[in-house]
Amino acid sequence: MPRWSSERIVGLHDPQVNEHHLASTGLPADSRLRLLSFNIQVGISTERYRHYLTRGWQHLLPHNGRADNLQKIGNLLGDFDLVALQEADGGSLRSGYVNQVEHLAQLGAFPYWYQQLNRNLGRLAQHSNGVLSRLRPWAIEDHPLPGPKGRGAILLRFGEGPEALVVVMMHLALGARARTRQLAYIRELIGGYKHQVLMGDMNTHASDLLEHSPLRDLSLLAPQLQATFPSWRPQRCLDHILLSPSLTLERVEVLAQPISDHLPVAVEIRLPGSLTADALPALSPAPRGIDE
Repeated sequence: MPRWSSERIVGLHDPQVNEHHLASTGLPADSRLRLLSFNIQVGISTERYRHYLTRGWQHLLPHNGRADNLQKIGNLLGDFDLVALQEADGGSLRSGYVNQVEHLAQLGAFPYWYQQLNRNLGRLAQHSNGVLSRLRPWAIEDHPLPGPKGRGAILLRFGEGPEALVVVMMHLALGARARTRQLAYIRELIGGYKHQVLMGDMNTHASDLLEHSPLRDLSLLAPQLQATFPSWRPQRCLDHILLSPSLTLERVEVLAQPISDHLPVAVEIRLPGSLTADALPALSPAPRGIDE
C-alpha cells in the first residue's frame, strides 16, 4: 500500500527546537502577544484568477520564485510571537525538498516550531499546517479533523488547568457540512479552557462561525471583518483569529502583503494576569526531550 494512504491518529508532541534562536524566546514584559495567521499557498504567488491555471504546475514542480516568496514571508514573520501557517509543504519535489515550516522558523528566528503533515503524497507533495512560536508550549496536540481526509488542527497549550491559554490552528474544509463536523470537534477540544484562541483559514465568514456553527455558545470575538481572499482583490473574509472575551484586544490588521492568494491576519492581544510575564516559567518549562 502507498504510504500516503495510511490512517492518521491524534498525537501528543514536543516542538522542534532551533537552539541558536532560543535567545529570542519569552513573553514581552508588557504581556502582549502578537499573533499571525497566513495561508502561504506553498510559496506560490497568485495575482489573478487565471494564475490558478497558468501557475498551477507550481503545485507539482519547483520554481525559481518560490524561494523569493518564502524570504518575503520570513521577513514578515519576524514581528510576531505566534504564527499559524496553512498550505505549507513539508519537503517534497515541488518545494525543492525544503520543509517550509522549518525554513520559515529559521528565517523568522523562532525557537520553536511544529509541522503537521495532513496529506502525504510522498515525493510529490507534503501538504502541511505549521506553527512557529517564541514561547515553548506545554503541549502540542496533532488532530486530524473529521470529514474528508487531509484537514488537520494543531492545539497548543500554555500553562496548566482551566486558566491555561489554549490555541488551536486549523485549515477547515470547503463544504459547510464537513466544516460543521470539524468545528464541533474543535469545540469539544477547547470547552474546558477559559482563555481560547482559534486561528487559521476557516473557509467561511465570521458570522457563520459565531452565529451558526458549534462555536456559537462560546461568546468568541472576531476582531477583524476585512476581506482576506483573493489577495489581489479581497472580497471574502475567510481567514480569522477568534478570541475568548478574557483576552484583551490591542490591535488587529489584515496585512497588505499579496504574496499568496490569501492575505495574512495579524492580532495583538494582552494576556490576563494569570498568564503574564511573571508566570513565564509556567509557560515555558524545561525541554522534555525533542521528537526527531
